[in-house]
Amino acid sequence: MSLDPVALQVTGGALRAACEEMGAVLIRAAHSSNIKERRDCSTALFDAAGAMVAQAEHIPVHLGAMPAAVAAVLAEDHAPGRSWVLNDPYRGGTHLPDITVITPVFERTDGGSLLGFAASRAHHADVGARVPGSMPADSRTLDEEGVVIAPRVLDEAAIDELVARMRGPRQRRADLRAQLAAGAVGVRRLQELAQRLGVDGLAAATAASLDYAERRARASLAALPDGTRYATDVLEAADGDLELRLAATVDGDRIVLDFTGSAAQHDGNLNCPLAVTRSACVFAVKVLTDPDLPASAGAHRPIEVVVPEGSLLHARSPAAVAAGNVETSSRVADLVLAAFGRALGQGTMNNLTLGNDTFAYYETVGGGQGASPDADGPSGVHVAMSNTRNTPVEALELEFPLRCTTYAVRRGSGGAGRHRGGDGVVREFEALEPMTASLITERRRHAPPGAAGGRAGAAGRTLLNGRELPAKWTGELAPGDRLRLETPGGGGHGTAGPEA
Repeated sequence: MSLDPVALQVTGGALRAACEEMGAVLIRAAHSSNIKERRDCSTALFDAAGAMVAQAEHIPVHLGAMPAAVAAVLAEDHAPGRSWVLNDPYRGGTHLPDITVITPVFERTDGGSLLGFAASRAHHADVGARVPGSMPADSRTLDEEGVVIAPRVLDEAAIDELVARMRGPRQRRADLRAQLAAGAVGVRRLQELAQRLGVDGLAAATAASLDYAERRARASLAALPDGTRYATDVLEAADGDLELRLAATVDGDRIVLDFTGSAAQHDGNLNCPLAVTRSACVFAVKVLTDPDLPASAGAHRPIEVVVPEGSLLHARSPAAVAAGNVETSSRVADLVLAAFGRALGQGTMNNLTLGNDTFAYYETVGGGQGASPDADGPSGVHVAMSNTRNTPVEALELEFPLRCTTYAVRRGSGGAGRHRGGDGVVREFEALEPMTASLITERRRHAPPGAAGGRAGAAGRTLLNGRELPAKWTGELAPGDRLRLETPGGGGHGTAGPEA
């Protein structure tokens, strides 16, 4: 079966709309501010072979890695209404707070042919680590980061068992049920498409959509000059910098991203599962080629990622990975963009967790984006692998024992150039009761570089009552303490004229 261009676009639009509807249900049904306010969640649909056929415009690091989660349950015994849950980074997850729920889609509610899978991934506010928020700055093994969920059936008994091991069990239960509800919407929409097109027609249409995405991706890559480009950068570990290396080779209509020579797996939590490294590469290639590429497995086919096992970017279990998903993924994307001469954005998610026995709060804070050859970089945005929103001050102060004393653009922090980098932000919190704080940040020792003569953006800073803290830090806050994040600005592009 071949689809004419109109039918192809209609089918692709229906699949994307189903993913967006799944996301809307998840956000509206969730209880935690992480999901309902920050929207730290993602949804996607997969075919019966586990290939991603569509995704909502959510979180790049979630979506690029989610195919590994579906692959982890592909061979299980599937039945209508039997959903699966996992967060194990070495069996399809990213880091432990990101819990994935996967629901198989059958032709009918009572069975029939397997059509595919509906999946969601959401960052839960706590998964039972020794620090509230489950993002410890100094973890060394996976078990220190919370409850590890190998792929298993998600039913009421499993929910009860899992949330009993986490802080805020009522909220965790509500968020897991919201993910199940999102999956149920995906099931209904795929079944409706199968009724319209037939089972074979739906399979042919999704296959045609994947092939279309591949053709567009290959055409975009073919427009880049052939050759190998190189880039190096570092991650700011507590005990010193960890170097990452990339050789990016464009060969006709394909690209090979080779990270051989990067730092070995280390005794901290900047390690990355391979799925996270791949997701960062997929994101960066899309940025470099065609941002409107259909987001599916077809667009990924021309991209080959080479990472030696046992390195920082292809870690072995049970290495800790809390920061790998958020910070190392950002640096991988930076490497690919830098290899092609792009000015870089803040390169960090500025992860902050605050909590005690009664609450857990997690926030990522936006910053400056790098300038492009024809425009200034935007200010105060979540860049690269994040794409979340912030927690509004009103919601923050209503739900948590915190006061936001400052929230402003960090003026002048973007790098100078013909086009300036975007400015970072300042976000300061006052603790209203005793709590534990954990920081996982980057670009504190090394500023985001510019390109083509543009200047670097300002490095980030974090201060506690005026005292500067290291990039990775865990400590206690007393009532009245103020924690201030000044996020990095983006690099500038091009040499500024004499009037600048």
